[in-house]
Amino acid sequence: MTAGAANRIGSDAAPQRVRVGLIGAGIGASRTPRMHVEEGRALGLDYVYDLIDTDRMRPPVPSIAELLGKARADGFAGVNITFPYKRAALSAVDEVAPSAASVGATNTVVLRDGRSIAHNTDYSGFAEGFRRGIGAHPRETVLLLGAGGAGGAVAHALLDNGVGLLLVHDTNPAATEALIAAIDARLGRGRAQAVRDLRVACAAAAGIVNATPVGMAKLPGTPIDMALVEPRHWVADIVYFPLETRFLAEARARGCHGIDGSGMAVFQAVKAFELFTGITPDAARMRATFDRSNPDSGA
Repeated sequence: MTAGAANRIGSDAAPQRVRVGLIGAGIGASRTPRMHVEEGRALGLDYVYDLIDTDRMRPPVPSIAELLGKARADGFAGVNITFPYKRAALSAVDEVAPSAASVGATNTVVLRDGRSIAHNTDYSGFAEGFRRGIGAHPRETVLLLGAGGAGGAVAHALLDNGVGLLLVHDTNPAATEALIAAIDARLGRGRAQAVRDLRVACAAAAGIVNATPVGMAKLPGTPIDMALVEPRHWVADIVYFPLETRFLAEARARGCHGIDGSGMAVFQAVKAFELFTGITPDAARMRATFDRSNPDSGA
C-alpha cells in the first residue's frame, strides 16, 4: 500500500490501530519508537510503539520465545529485536525470511495471522547508510569488530558493497567462525578471515567497522585500542545512542573519515515500518524525525 492510499483511508474511516514494539536490554534511549510513531501519525494511523526492556524486568526475565508469545497474544503487528536477542529469536519464530536466514539473525519479527516471521532490515539499513557515507574511500580490506547478530548483517552488507576482504574479530571465537562459515557458504571461500592480532589487522585494513554494542550508553568505551587507529583509516559505527560514540569522536580527532550509526538506524526503521504495516513510509520524513531526536539538537 502506498502512503497516499493510507492517507485516503485515514480520511474516510477511523484510524487503523497498529501496535508494535522493541525487545532488548537497556533500550531506554532508543530513537526508533519516535520515528515509527510520528510516521504512523503522518500517515493517519493510530500507531503505538512499546519498549520491552528486559533490563527493567524483575528476575527471572522471560525468554525471547515468551516475550514474542506475549506480544502476539497482546495483538502486536510485530516487534523489532535488538541486543542481545537477534540470534536467539530465530529459534523462537514460525518462519525465517531469506533476509534473516542469510545473515543468521533477525531484528524485525512480523506477527500476522497467528504466525511469527523473522526478517532482517539491519542489512539493508547498514548498506544504505554505508553507500551514502563511504564516498570514494578505499575498501579493499576492512576490519569488522563484532560477529554477533548485528555483525552478521553488517558483514554481508560490506561484502556486497565493494569490500574485497573482510577481517573479522570477536571476543567469542566461535561467533567469528560461524560468521565466516556463513559468508563462505554464500560467497565462496576467501572473502572473510578470522583475525586474532588486531595490530596486524589494523595495519592491513583501510577501514574499521564497530558492530559490537561497545559505545552504547550502557556499555561505554571503545571496541578497540585507539592507538591502533591511524589518520588513513575510515571508521564506521552502528551504535547510535549516543550518535557520536567515543570510538567515532577519537577517530575523527585523529583525522579519520567517520560514518555514524544514523543511516543504519533510519533505514532499518523504514523497512521495518513497511513490513509491519504494508505501507511505504516517507524515508526523508523519518530521517528528519531521527535528527530532531538527537539530544544535541535541543529536541
